[in-house]
Amino acid sequence: MMAPVLVLSLNPALDLSVGLERLAPGRVNRTRETHLEAAGKGVNVARVLVALGHRVTLSGFLGSDNDGVFRRAFETLGVEDACLRVPGETRTNVKLAEDDGRVTDINGPGVIIDAEAWLRLIGELERRLTASTGRPRAVVIAGSLPPGVTPDKLGELVSRVRQAGLPAWVDTSGPALDAAIAAGATAVKPNEHELAVWAGQSALDGAARHAAARRLRDADVEEAVVSAGADGVLWLGRGGDWQAVPPRVAAVNTVGAGDTLVAALLHGVLEEASPDAALRLATALSAEAVRHVGVGRPDAADFSELQRQTRVSRLDEGDDAGGALA
Repeated sequence: MMAPVLVLSLNPALDLSVGLERLAPGRVNRTRETHLEAAGKGVNVARVLVALGHRVTLSGFLGSDNDGVFRRAFETLGVEDACLRVPGETRTNVKLAEDDGRVTDINGPGVIIDAEAWLRLIGELERRLTASTGRPRAVVIAGSLPPGVTPDKLGELVSRVRQAGLPAWVDTSGPALDAAIAAGATAVKPNEHELAVWAGQSALDGAARHAAARRLRDADVEEAVVSAGADGVLWLGRGGDWQAVPPRVAAVNTVGAGDTLVAALLHGVLEEASPDAALRLATALSAEAVRHVGVGRPDAADFSELQRQTRVSRLDEGDDAGGALA
């Protein structure tokens, strides 16, 4: 079993995916298929880390009224369930997918987190960070913030993780991203649009994207990771400035790609892989994820070929790299 990881999912969701021929607003619609799944960025990160061989503990908040789907998912995955139950229901996000490819998302705000629930989470985190056995090697904080949790509170989580001497990898956006950076997050992974907002720009091309990622590094982020869809991944970190371009695949659903990237890149770092091998694995697995609903599958029959087709280059030296991580 590889390095243990603690994942914090503050605002998980039940994802209800609905397939239908065409959405007719204001009328009765007949579905072709429906699928309900425990989801949210933190849950997705946990799925990938488990698939890559890590022992994962998942904590955060779940509404006690509808936690059954999550309990069953955690049991199936082999994830340790350390989520705190709070009164109410975990939010449901609805995705309406039409046959022509149009997708409509309807996302809930999340269960309200009061001061008592927050103190319980802080206590759980401190217990995990100071455990004599089973202490995590890294902590991932992923996703949006539920009502009652301010960006400053997210910053408090990051600070506690860093004070315990552990890396804090954070995947969030907006003011929460600002707070994570200010608190000393080890790694952040905005997508190109989230990075543009952080940089105060309407959009970023290739050179401007690299410059904005460099600003993240200048803000003391050790590992600045930027995902840009088919344009690939930028990784500016302790191992240099790297870029990866994914193989061309038929994109079906991009929802789990960024979460896959975070988990797989952390996996490479924890396993002390070379930067090119770690980035190649993470980018290829992220590309694998967009071919279907859900996260990337490292056991896909053609995954080795996807890694081979992923182009990785070092930007601060200009040389092409060719390793792969099994």
